[in-house]
Amino acid sequence: MELGKLLERLEYSCEAGDMDVLVGAVRYDTREIETGDLFVCIKGNRADSHDLIGEIVSRGAKVIVAERTVRVPAGITVIQVSDSRYALALISASYFDYPAEKMKLIGVTGTKGKTTVAYMLREMLKKAGYKTGLMGTIVTAVGDEEQAAGNTTPESYLIQELLAQMVEAGCQYVVMEVSSQGLKLQRTAGIVFDIGIFTNLGPDHIGPAEHKDFAEYAQCKSRLFRQCLVGVMNGDDEYLDLILQGHTCEVVTYGMGLKNAYTASDLMLYQEDGVPGIQFQVSGRLEARMQVDIPGKFSVYNAMAAIAACAQLGLPADVMGSALRTVKVKGRVEVVPGPWDFTVLIDYAHNAMSLESLLTTLREYKPHRLVCLFGCGGNRSKLRRYEMGEMSGKLSDFTVITSDNPRYEKPEEIIADIRTGMEKTDGAYIEIPDRREAIAWALRHGQKGDILILAGKGHEDYQEICGVKYPMDERVIIREMIQQKK
Repeated sequence: MELGKLLERLEYSCEAGDMDVLVGAVRYDTREIETGDLFVCIKGNRADSHDLIGEIVSRGAKVIVAERTVRVPAGITVIQVSDSRYALALISASYFDYPAEKMKLIGVTGTKGKTTVAYMLREMLKKAGYKTGLMGTIVTAVGDEEQAAGNTTPESYLIQELLAQMVEAGCQYVVMEVSSQGLKLQRTAGIVFDIGIFTNLGPDHIGPAEHKDFAEYAQCKSRLFRQCLVGVMNGDDEYLDLILQGHTCEVVTYGMGLKNAYTASDLMLYQEDGVPGIQFQVSGRLEARMQVDIPGKFSVYNAMAAIAACAQLGLPADVMGSALRTVKVKGRVEVVPGPWDFTVLIDYAHNAMSLESLLTTLREYKPHRLVCLFGCGGNRSKLRRYEMGEMSGKLSDFTVITSDNPRYEKPEEIIADIRTGMEKTDGAYIEIPDRREAIAWALRHGQKGDILILAGKGHEDYQEICGVKYPMDERVIIREMIQQKK
């Protein structure tokens, strides 16, 4: 491919070599370089490929894109840019012939709800007869072909490669979870979303490896609304004005406040065969009664985000309603069936904000007891452990404290931190470090009418210990326990 074609939407200067070059492929990983490739140097958290020019050239790269001065042998072309991550995004888009412009794209950002909203959107679009791609936390899907996802928002080159596959497969729509980290690292740069969705904002992902503070976190989230045509926004969120700073899109709001374009009201809880759900009325630009088999007020907000977006796209209310009755999201208030007279749920809640929302919601269904089993990740904030312990102690009738992903910490030390928060409350609890044993104990001691929530792992099917990911899928564990009892 011609170098000039790859750079056509990018501001750059040629600092060495010739522009009249044909490029074999675009690379950003030194291990993948082949003779004749273009290589984009990126500064990461652990390494900076600007420092590996000798290796890059020896492997055969003939064009190097860099954001700082590099020295190269004669015959190598150097393209200077201000931001090499931004450059990788635009070069990758050109390399794959701008696939995003051949489909309609919906991007979803927010602290909570991205995955559920994305699944709801995908289900609605599929029910309406559209072939739909999905990029998200749990899976990447090209039509009905699914594979496990890596990052919530992949590297820009991988995004463009996946979008090209979706074009090739005949997809008409793509739903993408857009993380703050993905926006910060320019992974979606150059993409214009037809619709951008904002679910909510709360303090999370703040730390040395993510965002330095809440202000930066919010600013990164807000970038989506400078690269979409229509912003479908949670009009009830206290940080809406912060997210809308500098926006360039048309704004459409949803929520429970009457000022919103799409309003939810008359909420009614229900429970059928142990599955908790909620009904609600949609008013404003759409009039319809909706029902979703996922519990709680936050499920109404998630559903309203999807409803407002799809209504903007012209989908009929009956199609959206049908989709909401059938959508299931792995690890998001997921019901696990079994031979017991209580309800077992799996959820990804792994911080105090999510746990509070989840437990408060489940309490509304008036269980005999609300039992919460959870742990906290190793090599992460101790404050999160204190807060989650205190939250479960306040809102649960009983807590089973166990392991999550201990990583390089001892599970007992993590549990001790959780206990510090728990002991600020009068909550009853037991400590069982082995998560499999903890689940078995909780199932044996379940009482009629209980709601047992296994929190923290959600869709994950592994447990990370000392750098190794061991298989651990809570659904599989529960099935095995059921079989052992037969």
